[in-house]
Amino acid sequence: MAMVKIMLCRLDGPGPVAVAVLSAWETSGWDREPSVKITFLLHSAYEMGGTFRSNIILANHLAERHRVEIITVLRSRDEPFYPIDARVGLRALVDVRDGVGPGRVAWLDRYRSRLISRADPRRQEVPLRGDPRLWRALRTLRTDVLVATRSGLNLLAARFAPRGVVVVGREHRNFGFHDEAMLEQIGRWYPRLDALVTRTESDRRDYVRMLGAAASVVALPGELPARRRLRSSQDQRVIVAAGRFVRVKRYDRLIVAFAKVKAARPDWTLRLYGGGSLENDLRALTVRLGLSADVQFMGPADDIETALAQASILAVSSDNEGFGRTIIEAFGCGVPAVSFDCPRGPREIITPGRTGLLVPPGDVDALAAALIELIDDEPLRRSMAANALQAARQYDIDIIGARWDDLLTGLVAAKNSAVAGAGSRR
Repeated sequence: MAMVKIMLCRLDGPGPVAVAVLSAWETSGWDREPSVKITFLLHSAYEMGGTFRSNIILANHLAERHRVEIITVLRSRDEPFYPIDARVGLRALVDVRDGVGPGRVAWLDRYRSRLISRADPRRQEVPLRGDPRLWRALRTLRTDVLVATRSGLNLLAARFAPRGVVVVGREHRNFGFHDEAMLEQIGRWYPRLDALVTRTESDRRDYVRMLGAAASVVALPGELPARRRLRSSQDQRVIVAAGRFVRVKRYDRLIVAFAKVKAARPDWTLRLYGGGSLENDLRALTVRLGLSADVQFMGPADDIETALAQASILAVSSDNEGFGRTIIEAFGCGVPAVSFDCPRGPREIITPGRTGLLVPPGDVDALAAALIELIDDEPLRRSMAANALQAARQYDIDIIGARWDDLLTGLVAAKNSAVAGAGSRR
């Protein structure tokens, strides 16, 4: 194509045809760096969750320069929970909406996937009828890059993706959360990945120790979407937490800690955004503690930024975090965080005394005391809010997305070069 362009420019006085072709060249993008096709494999693009939001933000960004599609194993709603750019293709393998979906056989839905590793806790959500569709989707994949987005899917991608595809596994859980069964499979199959991407440096080091030179491991943190964000005024007497209502988030401990806050500072409220299997238990706990009117269950947040901007403090009570996506989202809205110093993410995001406070893991009294400290010391809280805004800039998708772009295009170039070299030696 470059030769054609040179020939057109050498015409004696560019005629109308040459001018038209050159104009079309500039507007069509022929002179830009060629794009690659990138496929994301998600457990679900239709549910709330930090993993899903993170990968959709990344897919939307990469679609500005590349051809991008999302394959979602499950479809549980009519529309995706998070907005997906119109340039991003979306296809679902298994429709689990009630009474919807081709090929539905009621008795098959009583059995769980045999293809996804038993060590993956979300395997239980995938019906057996999904196995041939997932296997076929991987084996017949026509793409340059496949980005798998959780351990069970990483294993399948490493096993079944076509050899010519660059396969990248993305780990959202921290290394220590895996049980022995999962670690055994990781040790066997992850060396087949072209790259493994963790969200914290601590996790990167652990995978390097485990896999050694057999795998390329890169740490890339979570990302914030590229748009102007709402900011907290720091005048709201609201503590906020967001995430699924599951045991690892330990919202029971947060509610007990808030009972101590409420006794000392009765004009403050706790808002919980999310949903999950423990919601009834958590509601019952607020009744027992006399907090029914003070702990507000807000449901899943379609617009998490608005929810965070309407609060003054973020509380994180997890036993462990793969990264701590809610923390960087809160920082982007000028909301400091109080968190258990749990493995791994919070300590790599929060700078104690500057953007928030870290307290010993599981120490409910310390969590309550830290929340009260930020409530009482408004100058400190406002200073932390300003620092949090500054800290959030390093997670902008323009910055993190550029690093992903370099990684993926570099891997594709390396694979193409290796294939070409192998062909020339024949």
